[in-house]
Amino acid sequence: MRRYAKRVAQKVDKLSKEQVETLLDMVLEENEMFDAVMESVNTGLLICDKSGNLLLTNKTAERLLPFNATRVNVAEQRAQATPVWNIIADSDISDFLRSVYDIPKNHTSEEFTLETAGGSVRIIVVTALPLVQKKQITGTLIQIEDVTEARNQQTLLRRMESLASLTNLAASVAHEIKNPLGAISIHIQLIQKALKKARKTDGLLPNSKFVENYLDVVNEEIGRLNKIIVDFLFAVRPIQAKLEPVNPNAIIISLMEFLKPELEKASVELKLEMIEKPPNLMLDVALFKQVIMNLAQNAVDAMKNGGILGIYTQVKNDHFIITVADTGEGMDEKTYNRIFEPYFTTKAKGTGLGLTMVYKIIKESAGEIDVRSFPGKGTVFTISLPVPQKDRRSLEFGGVKN
Repeated sequence: MRRYAKRVAQKVDKLSKEQVETLLDMVLEENEMFDAVMESVNTGLLICDKSGNLLLTNKTAERLLPFNATRVNVAEQRAQATPVWNIIADSDISDFLRSVYDIPKNHTSEEFTLETAGGSVRIIVVTALPLVQKKQITGTLIQIEDVTEARNQQTLLRRMESLASLTNLAASVAHEIKNPLGAISIHIQLIQKALKKARKTDGLLPNSKFVENYLDVVNEEIGRLNKIIVDFLFAVRPIQAKLEPVNPNAIIISLMEFLKPELEKASVELKLEMIEKPPNLMLDVALFKQVIMNLAQNAVDAMKNGGILGIYTQVKNDHFIITVADTGEGMDEKTYNRIFEPYFTTKAKGTGLGLTMVYKIIKESAGEIDVRSFPGKGTVFTISLPVPQKDRRSLEFGGVKN
């Protein structure tokens, strides 16, 4: 209809009064349809010119954004040539919209947390896109999306995963406790049996070495029980993460410098390939170090006769990817599918909780961790951490190599 109306409008001087009225009705009908669509979508929309002056908005935008006025008078703002950032009450959103025009970009977005008049908290994502008309940029289209429910669902899923992990952990602890309790029970019964026999005969107690041997076993098993409980509490204790924007590459490089003597002693060659100018990530430095340290030490343990430990970083699809690879003995599929389970270990003196904690820390950081292993060839851990909205940018793999 739009193309037809355009062709007719070019010949308006040749149209009759009735035809002009028909043309106007068509244009009005199309405008009404456009307005209906604008007011019906759940995404807030602001349309601004090349200078940032507000041209058009919809009710969803007015509901989601904190404007200085209760109702945006578009005609008035347009007449006064008021930049959109001057009519937004929230300073962070206002600064973001101003930055869109200070440093033009094809696409940029940022996440904001707002408190409503009722005291509830809402999370919105504001995205700025170029407005293209006749193959030329004529302004900016600003989209506002309420992602509160999506974030709440993500939090709920993480809690459900944590609950499922806790259930598995409790079952594993019950199984671990059963063995030392059985040993304690048996040795106490042996002591009781010996005492009972002594009372029925000459009344003499068994020699001290006999009793002490049994008591030594009981004490060892009590110590084992205590360690199981301490490890369990460590595994289930909520992580008190102190998040701050940090350079992940710098932490990894510093940690590998610390581990260099251990790597050299184990005849392990270190290979680092880090992305140049990495984005800052919201991480707890101590917990992040714990993750990298655990994976690196596991890699060293898997390379009995030396090998190569490789750590690589890159950005892909708004996520910071960390790859930790070794050339060790590897694992079969059945084994590596269970390594994040509590108390599962292939080490003679392992607790089986190291990788459980790694998994928990990465999940609490809203990340993902995956493992692939090949018997006789090595193991590869891949960590994916979200890049904060304001630090998302196009980055190419490469850079610093050690």
